[in-house]
Amino acid sequence: MQSRRSFLINSVGVVSALTVARGVLAAAPKVDAKDPAAVALGYVADAGKVDKAKQPKYVAGQACSNCQFYQGKASDAFAPCPMLAGKQVAGKGWCNVYVKKA
Repeated sequence: MQSRRSFLINSVGVVSALTVARGVLAAAPKVDAKDPAAVALGYVADAGKVDKAKQPKYVAGQACSNCQFYQGKASDAFAPCPMLAGKQVAGKGWCNVYVKKA
């Protein structure tokens, strides 16, 4: 059985690690639409400018900010995305791996 003191020390360590990790993610660079990974995923910084002839999966109303992979609040202008190596994507953006947030 773990003592209360050990539990508190471990808890502080976990919270500190999560805080640092969140800071690292927030500092991630914004993805360039010409980045090879972004091109491969059909990423655009403004979902309103999706070429529907090239991206038939796109449906009006889809955007990074309401995708399950978007690692920020829906109101954030930019947030990290694991599909693009943790780089920040535009909340108003879109790509082929879009999955509606539950």
